[in-house]
Formats: sequence, structure tokens, C-alpha cells
Amino acid sequence: MFNFLKGVVGGSGGGQKDLPYNIGDPYPSAWSSWSHFRGTSKDDGSPVSIFSLSGSNPQDGRLAAGRNGVKRLRTVRHPNILSFLYSTEVETVDGSGTKVTIYIVTEPAMPLSEKIKELSLEGTQRDEYYAWGLHQIAKAVSFLNNDCKLVHGNVCLESVVVTQTLDWKLHAFDVLSEYDGTSGTATGPMLPYEWLVGSQYKSVELAKSDWVAIRKSPPWAIDSWGLGCLIYEIFSGMKLGKTEELRNTASIPKSLLPDYQRLLSSTPSRRLNASKLIENSEYFQNKLVDTIHFMEILSLKDSVEKDTFFRKLPNLTEQLPRQIVLKKLFPLLTSALEYGSAAAPALTALLKIGSWLSAEEYTLKVLPTIIKLFASNDRAIRVALLQHIDQYGESLSARVVDEQVYPHVATGFVDTSSILRELTLKSMLIMAPKLSQRNLSGSLLKYLSKLQVDEEPAIRTNTTILLGNIASFLNDGTRKRVLINAFTVRALRDTFSPARGAGVMALCATSSYYDTTEIATRILPNIVVLTIDPDSDVRSKVFQAVDQFMQILKQSNEKSNAGDTAHAGSLGLASMPGNAGLLEWAMSSLTLKGKPSDQAPIAASNSVRPVTTTTAASSETPSMAPVRVSSSSDFADAPAPPSPTSTDGWGEIENGIHEEQYSDKDGWDDIEPLEEPKPSSVLANIQAAQKRPVSQPKPQATSLRSKSTVKAVSTKDEDDDLWGSIAVPTPKIASKSLKVKTSGAVEDDDPWAAIAAPPPTTKVKPLSAGRGRGTKAAAPKLGAQRINRTSSSGMQ
Repeated sequence: MFNFLKGVVGGSGGGQKDLPYNIGDPYPSAWSSWSHFRGTSKDDGSPVSIFSLSGSNPQDGRLAAGRNGVKRLRTVRHPNILSFLYSTEVETVDGSGTKVTIYIVTEPAMPLSEKIKELSLEGTQRDEYYAWGLHQIAKAVSFLNNDCKLVHGNVCLESVVVTQTLDWKLHAFDVLSEYDGTSGTATGPMLPYEWLVGSQYKSVELAKSDWVAIRKSPPWAIDSWGLGCLIYEIFSGMKLGKTEELRNTASIPKSLLPDYQRLLSSTPSRRLNASKLIENSEYFQNKLVDTIHFMEILSLKDSVEKDTFFRKLPNLTEQLPRQIVLKKLFPLLTSALEYGSAAAPALTALLKIGSWLSAEEYTLKVLPTIIKLFASNDRAIRVALLQHIDQYGESLSARVVDEQVYPHVATGFVDTSSILRELTLKSMLIMAPKLSQRNLSGSLLKYLSKLQVDEEPAIRTNTTILLGNIASFLNDGTRKRVLINAFTVRALRDTFSPARGAGVMALCATSSYYDTTEIATRILPNIVVLTIDPDSDVRSKVFQAVDQFMQILKQSNEKSNAGDTAHAGSLGLASMPGNAGLLEWAMSSLTLKGKPSDQAPIAASNSVRPVTTTTAASSETPSMAPVRVSSSSDFADAPAPPSPTSTDGWGEIENGIHEEQYSDKDGWDDIEPLEEPKPSSVLANIQAAQKRPVSQPKPQATSLRSKSTVKAVSTKDEDDDLWGSIAVPTPKIASKSLKVKTSGAVEDDDPWAAIAAPPPTTKVKPLSAGRGRGTKAAAPKLGAQRINRTSSSGMQ
């Protein structure tokens, strides 16, 4: 029966080789006769602490006390009590007799005295850390005394260990026993193993073994004395030698001294309860204790308290001990973010603390949390992630970005919030180099095609800039079909002047990808007309661009004349110095709209150079026209010109990826005109010139076609081949003069000229002279007529 009970208390009884843990190096100190070792699990290699107690006699009192400690540690659970994992008792036989060893395996921890030496804290940071540790031990003692009615019996420096998260935890339960002060018939020692306690740690009544007085005292009397001994050892920096040393209070902080004296009162009934020590002591009211306590009960706080706390946390972490922030506060912060209890500003604190870690620790501890947060539906979290992507984006692997991050980030391209759309756009500057061609050419370009006609002018501008910056990551076929179309058809015809300027800069920055034919026939004709742009900044950039492209053509001509034709057709920016860093972010849409919903206290961190030419949506002045992009219905009466374009916005993407959420009309050739004010006459002339074919036909010299007819034809021609890659065939104009009323010629500013009905192709027989008044011939009437018999003049 005794062996059975011993097995229940001690665990399985195999030898040390059967212990499922590896025993490592010992620590220099441990409580009483125990030895404390580092250890690891044989299953997964996780760290543990292993305590061992050996005796040559199975009936040794120390072994009996050790078994009591194993039983108590196994059954008593509290956040501030060392966590029990495993125990066993091993008997070994040698030449001199039988040796019994008890093993206890717990969570990894090290003696408090060793950890204090390792941290080497000083001044305020030391006092804050000691306050937090004593706060934890006081809670553990209060739990034993007040809730469990147990007496630890030997609270001191050696009975406290520190975990990997720098938490202080109570252990050494060999002396622990129930408090039986309420039993009037109880006799004998209340603590059977009190002889294990050193005389310097015994209170007056315990030193005298006055069990009657002990039972009349409150449950916390003995352990409150022990707390006083612990406080003395911590602040004096030395182990207590004798009881009289407790009167030396020179090292005790003044804010803690009154409570220290009450803990060591000579009258047991007047000693301070540990729970009162926690509640009333001023010493425990400091930044470290308050911060960790707030994090531990974060789920009980409301959103306002959380937001206020996390906005202050980045600055607060600078003032706290760094080791405590990294090992205690940081795990609490990552857990709160992963499980959704932390507010978005917590991400700023997470990244700041993460910057203190090594590259390996950053990859293991910070990136997994960030990757999980990308799947969050909280818009504030998504905005915070994109704002700070420059801090962690380079650490993300290409595979993680392509497979786990980009699918979540891409939803921001179609978000209703302009802030989120802009931040998503800017994040692609970091993500694009890590995307596969499938996502880059198939998915990303479709989103950018939509953003180039976004309602926000800043987003349209930055989309052009992004295309110029990521051009090097596109394959050759995609660049041929996308870049010129995007920069000339969209950007150069935008009503927002910075967008036009961005298109010119993008063409210059990507000039190495164009051959001389494209420069001469597709680029120069589109940018030359902007030399009379209303915006002086645009004009300045255009003149620089013209000079650059002309220089490229001159170099090509010189090489061609010299016989070097191998590279004559592919001279670009590589040969033109001074173009590095052209494409910076032009602006932030936050300065363009005054919508309260979009004016969150968030700044676009990636914005490099804000534009000061506009501060409101009215920056698109009434003198600027909306971008005119033809729809498929405009081609009903005109033959489709041969073009390499497709419906993805910039031409036939080679891998031909089409996502289900996109219809066949999601590209450039199906964008509705922007609802914007009427253009000025100068800008309208520029746009009209851009929309004409490059090869202009020679008009018939003698034609009586009215200006209204010419404008009607031009509105049709402008909707033909948007990309300009192939010139529209010259329309055949009949040489036969049309009989149109010339006395009422249409004026240049006639608003109806663009929609005037075409002239008739049939002749109307004039009425006889006798039916009208006089001999004047009647004016020709167009179309079917109904004669009003009541009117003598007829329809005019």
C-alpha cells in the first residue's frame, strides 16, 4: 500500500534514463537541499527546469518533506506559483546501499538571485522591476493564505524563481501545510516540517515553537514575516544572516518602509496582510506595474481606454527596462494583436519593440504576427499595416508576400476608402519585386488600370508613378503593351496637371524600354502637344522630355550612320544621366478631400513630396475637361483597327490571366468618362490634337463641309484606337460638295456643333413659285415634313 501511494505522489518510478527530459547544467543555488538544473524535453526540445532531491534512507525526513512539496506543487495552481509539469521518484542501488532521488520538472525558471545579477538594473528601473516582482509574490502569498488557508512557511529569496518572461514565481512547498487555527482541539506542530526553515527566517513565535500563539494568529502571520525577509534580501543584495539584520532599513525604499515595518511586527496579529500590501502600498504604483497590469486585463477595457493606452505605449517603452519590455510586455502585445483585443495603434508599439530584436528573433517573433494581421477585417488594422510596411516589408520573403500577404492586400484596391486605396497602391512599391508574374501581370495591372481613372486625382497620379517604378519587374511583352498606352492615353490626357506631369516623368524614366520607332511615332507626337499646356510645371517637364527623346534619336542616328545598327533602335535612359529618383510619390489624397470619413488621424507615411498646387477637390478647375476614354459603343460604326490590345486595360497580357470578379469590360476601353467640368479652350485643343491620328491626311481643298460636320467626324475619330499604336486609316471624304445652308454658318463656339445632325444625302424639290409669297425659292427642308395647313409660312 505504501509503495502504491508513493507512486501516486511521486509519479512513475523509472530510472534517470527513463526520464522524458534531458538534465543539463545546474544552477549555483537552490532552496534547502534541492538541486536546480536546466533541462530540455526529449520530445520537442523545449526548455524546462528540473529539481532533484536525494537521500540514502527511504525514511529520511527530507525525502518526506520533498514528497509533500511535490504533492502541493502538483495540486496548487496560480499564475504566480511555479507551474508543475512532471515528477518521479527513482531508487538506485550501489555498493553502499539504496539511493532515492525525487525529480520535479517545471516550466523553465532560474533562481531570483541569479536573475538579479544577470539583469544588473539600477536606479528607477531597478525599483520598478523589484516592485513588479514583489507585487507578484505578494499575490501568490495572499492566494495561499486568504483563499486556500495554507501557510507556505518559508518565504525568502531562495523560494522565488524567475521565468523566461521575467515573472517572479513562488515555489519550495516542502514546508507548506494547512492552517488549523480554527480547531480548538489541535495539538502539536501545525507545520510538521518547520525544522527545514533556517532560524534567521523564523518569526518570534515560530522560533519558540509556540503553536498555541501561532494558531491564535491570523493565517498570514508567518508568511507576512517571510515577505519582510524577502524584501530585505532583495534590496540589501545579500542573504539574510540572522534575524537582527532585519532592523537595518537603510536600503529599503522610503515609500515601502512603513509597510516593511508592519510586515515584521513583533505582534503576529498586527502584521500586514499580503492582500493589503498590494492594495495600499504606494511603492507598487509605478509605470511598469501599471503597464503590465493593463495588458494582463486588456480584455476588460473599453475601446477608448485601449486606444489611449496604445497611443502612449511607444513612448512609454523607452522609459521601461528594455529586457522586461522584450521578454514580458512584447509577448503580451503580440498575443493581444493576434486575438483581436488590441487596437490598431498597438501595431506601432509592436514594430518599435521589434526593431530592438535581432534579425533572427524578428523573423521568428514579429513577422508571424504581422502576416496573421493581414487577414484582419478591421480597416484600422489594415491601414496601420500599410502605413508601416516600409519597416517590415523587406523582411518578408517573396513566397510569403505572393501567397499569403498580397491576396489580402489586393482587396484594398477596390475599397471605398480613398485612404486605403492610396496606401494599398503605395505598398506595391515594396511588394511588386516579390510578386510572381502571375500576380504582377495578371492581377496587379488590372487593379492599376482601374486606379488610373480613380475619382481621386492623387491616386491617378500615383498610379502612373508606380507603373514607372515597377516597369523593370514586368516582362518584355507586358512592357511593350502597357507602358506607352498607360502613360500617353491615360496620364497625358488627365485633367489633373500633376497627373500629366507624372506621365511625362514616367515616360522619361522608362525610356530604356522603347525603341526609336515607338519614340518617333507614339511618344513624341503625344508629348509635343503639351508644350502649350496651361500648367507651367508640365510644360517644363515636357521640354526636358522632348530634349531627352530627341537626344536618344540623335544617338541612334549617329550609330546607324557609323554602321553600328545592333543597338541603334534601343537607346534609352541608361545613356541619359541625371534621371535617377525621378519618380517619387507626387502627393497624398488626404490633402485633396475634405470628407470627414476619410480624414482619420493617419498620415500617408510613404508620401515623399506633397504637392502644394491644390488643397481641395475643386483643384480640378472648371477650365479642365474630364478624361475622355471611349467605350465599346463608340466603335459601332467604325472598323476596329489592328491593335495588340485586349480588355485588361493596357493590352494583351501574355499569360492571359482573367479573374472571375472582372468582366470582359474591366479595362481601358470600357472606362466611363469622368464627371468633371468643361475644359478650357487651350486644354481642349491639346486633347483634340492628342486624339488625332499621327499620320494626318491632306484634306480636300474645296469642300463646303461645315465645321459642325468636321467636329462630328472628330468625335468619332477620337474614340478609335485609344492606344495610338496603329494610326487610324484616313477617312475617305467625298469630293462632291454638299448643298448645305451657308447663310447660317455655325460659329466656333456653337455648343451644338459637336452633336449636329449630318447633312442630307437626297435633294429636296423646291416648291413652285406660285404657292409662296413672291418669287423667292423656299429653303430646303431636312427629313420628313408635316405641312401645317393653318400656317401660310410652313415649317421653317
